[in-house]
Amino acid sequence: MSAVVAIVSPGALASVQDLGRHGYRRFGVPRAGTLAPDLLRIANRLVGNPDGSPAIEFFVGGLALAARDEPLQLGFAGNFAVEIVASDGAKRLLPAWRSVVLAPGEQARCGMIAGSRVGVVAVAGLAPPRLLGSASTYARAGLGQLLGAGDQLPATSVAPGTPCHWLPAPPAVAAPDTPIRLVLGPQDDHFSTAALVTLESVTYTVSREADRMGMRLDGPVLEHKPGMTEIASDGIVPGAIQVPGNGLPIVLLADGQTAGGYPKIATVISADLPRLAALPPGAPLRFSLIDLAGAALAARQAEAELLACLAAIEPLGPEGGIDLNALYTENLVSGMINAQAEEWKLLL
Repeated sequence: MSAVVAIVSPGALASVQDLGRHGYRRFGVPRAGTLAPDLLRIANRLVGNPDGSPAIEFFVGGLALAARDEPLQLGFAGNFAVEIVASDGAKRLLPAWRSVVLAPGEQARCGMIAGSRVGVVAVAGLAPPRLLGSASTYARAGLGQLLGAGDQLPATSVAPGTPCHWLPAPPAVAAPDTPIRLVLGPQDDHFSTAALVTLESVTYTVSREADRMGMRLDGPVLEHKPGMTEIASDGIVPGAIQVPGNGLPIVLLADGQTAGGYPKIATVISADLPRLAALPPGAPLRFSLIDLAGAALAARQAEAELLACLAAIEPLGPEGGIDLNALYTENLVSGMINAQAEEWKLLL
């Protein structure tokens, strides 16, 4: 049965994204796609969609969605709380990392994201138009557009009593001082030895100039060799670190261009790029260099950890009923719960 999810408030830079538009970079079309593929796959799994299905990615918070004439199922992935507002105005607060069924007239309002700038909401059966093989929004080229209040997206209605699911233990969050890993090149020979030492030894800060295309960093400059501040434009990929003439690095993200004329000192490995892309402005970060074999191993480990996380998703007890799992794992004594458990901290 067809249904629609309505955008009540888009928050900041909300857009439809999937795992990206592949095979068109040679024509100058960026991959686009979500900045947080792990969150997208978890959110989709929570509502029973294929892992790579389109979902709604948003920044910071403030996204509000509503079910119109048919009930919908939504899945939330990220460190934020969700306020459900019933048609009569009654409110209830829920943690993320779970799915919920919205009755017609109900809204789901996403709170501020803690420690990150990216969250994802999946909708069961979300089916926006696909362009060049993907539903990912790349607004700069008119491939879709950022979501605005009043927009409606086609989805699938769910039957009353449809079971919801949750992720009891959300993905582990790396400690703030955990370095972002890099592989040198392809133009690291355009930089002085001092620049290579600086890259790995100082702390940079995410500037306010950070969106889906790229992220400028503030910190010590990286010194080019004399006369080597530009190159003939060549291919570039998400994760590449360009260094323009002012010496301050720019990390390209999912919407990054397909060619560039600044030397690229290094590339963020795929396993760490989502962690970097989710850092909010003002967040500090450090880099460490590894080799290609280390990058490949890290990618395999990250995928194994995500698959384990997806396999841990389980049915959630009925709302208003008794969740035996929560009862057994969170209750300390009769009538009291462990409020320090990760899934409840966001509600405090």
